[in-house]
Amino acid sequence: MTFASPQTAAMPPTVLALIEQMAARLEAAGLTYSDGFGQGTSNAFDEAAWLVLWKLNLPLDALDAVADQAVTQADQRQVALLLDARIHLRKPAAYLTHEAWLMGVPFYVDERVIIPRSFIAELLNDASIDPWLSETTHRVLDLCTGNGSLAVLAAMTYPEVIVDAADISPEALAVARINVDRHQLASRITMIESNGMAACSGPYDLILCNPPYVNAVSMAALPAEFRAEPDLALAGGADGMDFIRDLFLTAATQMNENAVLVLEIGHERANFECAFPHLEPLWFDTSAGGDQVMLLTREQLA
Repeated sequence: MTFASPQTAAMPPTVLALIEQMAARLEAAGLTYSDGFGQGTSNAFDEAAWLVLWKLNLPLDALDAVADQAVTQADQRQVALLLDARIHLRKPAAYLTHEAWLMGVPFYVDERVIIPRSFIAELLNDASIDPWLSETTHRVLDLCTGNGSLAVLAAMTYPEVIVDAADISPEALAVARINVDRHQLASRITMIESNGMAACSGPYDLILCNPPYVNAVSMAALPAEFRAEPDLALAGGADGMDFIRDLFLTAATQMNENAVLVLEIGHERANFECAFPHLEPLWFDTSAGGDQVMLLTREQLA
C-alpha cells in the first residue's frame, strides 16, 4: 500500500479547483438560472468563477492565466464565506461584489438599482440600431437609466452625441453618477430626476428605454435574488404595460421627426400586443430571441 506524502496531502487547491468546488456548492444548493444566474451569469460555474476571482482580487476575464495558481487556506475561508452569503442570503452576486459587467464594461451596482442586463446593450454593441440613425443624430435619452449603464454605453458607442439619463429614483441616479464619473463621461451625460418623460427636455433623436415591465403574476413568482432588486424598477402593473402606456402618450412630442424609440419588454410580447394591437414594431434579434426589444418610429407613436 502506498501513501501520499505529507507535501502532496497538504497541497492547496488551485484557483480552478476552488471554482469547481464552489460551483458544486451552488448546484447542491439547488440554485438555477431562474434563481439569480440571470443577473450577470447563466450557470453555476460562471457564477462561482465570478465570485472566486473577485474575492481573490484576480482578473475576471483571465481565468486561464491564473487557473493553476494555488489558493491559501485563509483565502479559501474568505471565498467560502462569500459563497455562504450567496447561497443562504440569496443575495445576487453583483450586490456582493458591487460590480456588474455589460458588454465588457464594468459598472458599480448596489441595492439601489437593478443589476444591468439589458439586451439593448447588445444592439448598441453590434450596430443593430445604426440604420435608423444619421449624421444628424445628436441627442439621446436613456429613460429609466437605473445605474446608468445604457447611457454610458450609448455615449461610448456614439462619440458625437450627448445623453440625458433619466430616472424617477434619486437613489438610482446617485449610482448612475458613480458610473458616469467612473467612465469620465460627465461632460456628455446629464442626470435628470423624472417621472417618465415629465422632466425631460427633448426633442430627442434616439430614446432608449428599459422600463419596469414585469406583470403582476410574474412579480409574485420571482425568486429571492430578483426580489432583492427594487420593485420600482421591475413592476409594470397587472399586465406589465403601465409605464409603457404613459410613455406612449407623450413620447412623440419629445422626438425629432426621424427619431426612434428602442424599447425593451422582456417576456411581455403577448401583453404588449394585447395592449397595443394597432402598433407594428420592428423586433430586434438578441441573444434571448426576437421578441425582447423593439423599435418604434415617431410616426408610429404619433
